Order: sequence, then C-alpha cells, then structure tokens
Amino acid sequence: MSYGGRYDRDRDRDRSRSRDRGSRGGGSYGGSYSSRDLGANLRNIKWEEERLKKFEKDFYQQHPAVQAMSDEEAERIRADRSITIVHCQTAVPKPIRTFEEASFPDYVLAEIQRAGFKEPTPIQVQGWPIALSGKDMVGIAETGSGKTLAFLLPAIVHINAQPELEKGDGPIVLVLAPTRELALQTQEECIRFGKSSKIKNTCCYGGVPKGDQARHLRDGVEIVIATPGRLIDFLQSGDTNLKRVTYLVLDEADRMLDMGFEPQVRKMCTQVRPDRQTLMWSATWPHSVQALARDLCREDPVHINVGARQLRTAHTIKQYVEVLQESEKRSRLRRLLEKIMDGSKILIFCQTKRAGDELTREMRTDGFPALCIHGEKRQEERDWVMKEFKEGKSPILVATDLASRGLDVKDIKCVINYDFPNQIEDYVHRVGRTGRAGASGSAYTFFTAQQSKHAKDLIDVLSEPGATSSIANAVSHAQSRWDLGTSSTWDRAVPAPLAPVKMPQLRQFPQLHCEETRGKHLKNQQVQQNRRS
Repeated sequence: MSYGGRYDRDRDRDRSRSRDRGSRGGGSYGGSYSSRDLGANLRNIKWEEERLKKFEKDFYQQHPAVQAMSDEEAERIRADRSITIVHCQTAVPKPIRTFEEASFPDYVLAEIQRAGFKEPTPIQVQGWPIALSGKDMVGIAETGSGKTLAFLLPAIVHINAQPELEKGDGPIVLVLAPTRELALQTQEECIRFGKSSKIKNTCCYGGVPKGDQARHLRDGVEIVIATPGRLIDFLQSGDTNLKRVTYLVLDEADRMLDMGFEPQVRKMCTQVRPDRQTLMWSATWPHSVQALARDLCREDPVHINVGARQLRTAHTIKQYVEVLQESEKRSRLRRLLEKIMDGSKILIFCQTKRAGDELTREMRTDGFPALCIHGEKRQEERDWVMKEFKEGKSPILVATDLASRGLDVKDIKCVINYDFPNQIEDYVHRVGRTGRAGASGSAYTFFTAQQSKHAKDLIDVLSEPGATSSIANAVSHAQSRWDLGTSSTWDRAVPAPLAPVKMPQLRQFPQLHCEETRGKHLKNQQVQQNRRS
C-alpha cells in the first residue's frame, strides 16, 4: 500500500478516455500566431463575483523513510543530483529517492511499474514533493530530464481529489505548450498514465479542423493540452472555459516566449481562477521567463534548478565540432552518413525550411532514406513523417528548430547540426534530442566562418568547470586563426586543418571529442548501389 492512497477514490469506470489526435488538414504550428488581436474578445472575469468550487491542492504525505531523513542527508542527495534550491521563502520538502517515497497512490505506482522506469530523475526527485504539496514552482532542467512526468503524475493525483466535472465545466488541468508536436507528445503520456483513473483529455492545436476538438471540450475533459492560439479560439467561441482550472502548467516556457506567445499566455491566465496552483517548466531561465513567473504565480514560487546554472548539455552525449567551409558541408555530410548510418535514427537540423527541403531532396537522390518536417508542411504530412521516423522506416529526419524542443523520439542515435542555430540556447535543445533519459548519443556540428559570433558561447557550453576540453580548444584555436575584423574577411576565411586530438585527451574527457573535417572516405556498398539505380 502506498502513502497518499486515501486520494485513490473510485471513479466512473464507464468513462472512456479521449484519444483525440485531431483530424487531418493543413496549417502551421498551433494557431494564429501572427495576430496581435488574438484574445482581444475575451472579457475580464470579476472573480470576486464568481462562485468557485472549493478544491484541495496539498496531497503530500511524507513517507516514513523521508521523514527520518536528516537535513544533511537531504542536502547530500540534492548535491549528488546537481539539484539547487534557487529560491524559496518556506521550507522545501525533502527530496525522495524512490517512486515509493513520492507519496503516490497505488494506481500511479502501478503505471510507473508498467512503464519500466527504474528510479526518478533529478527533476522528479525534488519536483514531485513540491508539486504534490500544492506549491507554485519553477523547474529548470535540461531537455530529456523527465519534466513531463514531473508535472503530469501530481496532476493525476490532483484531479482524482477534485469534485467530478459537471455539464458546462472546463478542464481541471491545463497544460500550455509552444508547439503541436510537444502538445501531442504530452497527450500520449496523459493517455498512458491516466488510463487507470479513466481521466479524459484532449489536445487542442492549430492546422486541423476544430470540430472534434470542440466536441471533446463541450463533452468535458479533465486535462486539456493546448497551444495558445487554438485555445484562445475555443475560449472566444465559448466551447470551453477555464474556471475549473486549479492546476496550470506552462511547459517549455522560454520557447513559448521566444515564439511571441507572451501576450496570449497572459490573457489566458486571466481566465483561470486566481487561487490555482501554477507550475512553470523550462530548460533556460532568461529575464523574460523570470518576469512571467513573478506575474503568473499567485504565491512566491519555489524555484529549483537541476544541473549547472549556465547552459549545458548532458554528459551522455559525445559532441563533435567540425570546422569547415560552407561549400564543404554537403560532401562532408555524405561521408559522415556513410560512416555512421547503421539503421539507427539520425536527426539533422537545418536553419530554414527551404534549406531543409533542398537537403532532403539531395539526400534522397543520393539514396539516403530521409524525410523532412517543418512548420509549412501540412499536418497530415507531418504526422506521417513523424510516424515513419519513430517506427524506423525512414531513419533520417531533416528538421528546422520546430523539432529542437519537446521532440521525444526514443533511441535517436545521432543529431547533426548541418546549420548552426541563431542562438546558443537552440544548440543546447537540438543536441538534447539524443542522449535522453540516461542513454548515450552523439552530436555533430558543422561550424563555419559565418558563425564566428557564436564561437565563445559554444566554447562556454562545451567546457566543463575547472577543466579545458579538447573540443573547446579546437573551436577556440580555429577562431583565433580566422580574421575577426569584417564579414567579408570571414567569407574569405579558410581555416587550416585542425591538429589531431591525442588519445589521452579523449580518455580524460570521454563525453567530448573533436573530429577532423577531412577524414578518410568510407565506402558504403549499399549506398553506392542505390546511387547507381
């Protein structure tokens, strides 16, 4: 029997789960992002005049083993997992070490056991006790760290403790996501872990007809996962309301602001009851996200950080930086694929949609099984491409930064930054698509003279505190040999060949490597045969 089981009340077992994935159709991203007037028709709610249902939000019952934990042991657990309590005005619950210590009811523990997870991730170790305690919180952790379950499992406990939905009620839990891909992946986890409680959910995103999504909202669902544009459409049309929302989640909050959603997010939050519990999750902590957290959290939020406070990537990822000219990238990619392709999944990032389409066409002409995904693809095509990639039928996916966050595809072996991103934060998120959940992975980055302004940031990300990695030396060395004076000089720059990395350096820094751009051409008989055909 698990602690917290008193919240495991019987629910109507005849209720069916909502598996709405949306109809097929065209469009891009999750709504009308460019409209400045989006949400202008939403009226301000006078909450003092509303009769709101009472609700519970503190469900945390400390496990005896956690209760017996000393403060020194709690700090040691946090230090071992690189967990930092950045800000908290009240006592922070002690971290947990096992799923059983998390105070979850039996039905949640059963789903965790079926999923085959061995132990909580660091963000879950500290995030679950805080979320289950009903506190507002901000959780900062690198991509692939288990943030989705960090907010979803407490949400399931929260729902099961609330009064049943009545006709006309909106959802109890609202999860806002920046892209439809992230929203759909979150819905998959909701279906997976909410089925034992018969919790209904729906996913609202743009680019598809509204009919099925609106019908599910009118019928009543406990969880809504939505992109901002489409949800505002439904709020303005009266298909749903947010007066029953007592558990509000902003996932990938930094990405949401990068995409210009801040006015829409703020407008929607005025439609949610003010005594809600608010949880914000992000991989970075820029000033814009800090300001949003101060305004949206009704209480002073507990702020936890997992990993280094500066930008960093997981140590399970081997990172290769190749310094080369723009004209060399196509041939180098071909040789690299011939070397690493073994049927495993490979994700290639391009900076623009046009470049992604062109690169995919060239790769398919060369016999490589590549498909492309970006924001201007029709939704039905994007769904088909993702299905082919996930099932391994087309193991190479070319993508824009649409896929750099929230894309949770298992066993991606390798990420290739064919084009370096415009900001270093996107580099971190791109690389984070591999090496997820403790698995190992590799990331190759093509770095040209045009990206000179990012050299210092890249060195900072790849350098460990107190040590100098071979990869950082390589980028720094290449940067010093280019003339940094003018753009035209950069365009003419031709870096000299990089010195080979010595093996003792590789043993010293097993997670970081640097590879020569002019490696030996490895022949692949199958690829050659495909080219001839």
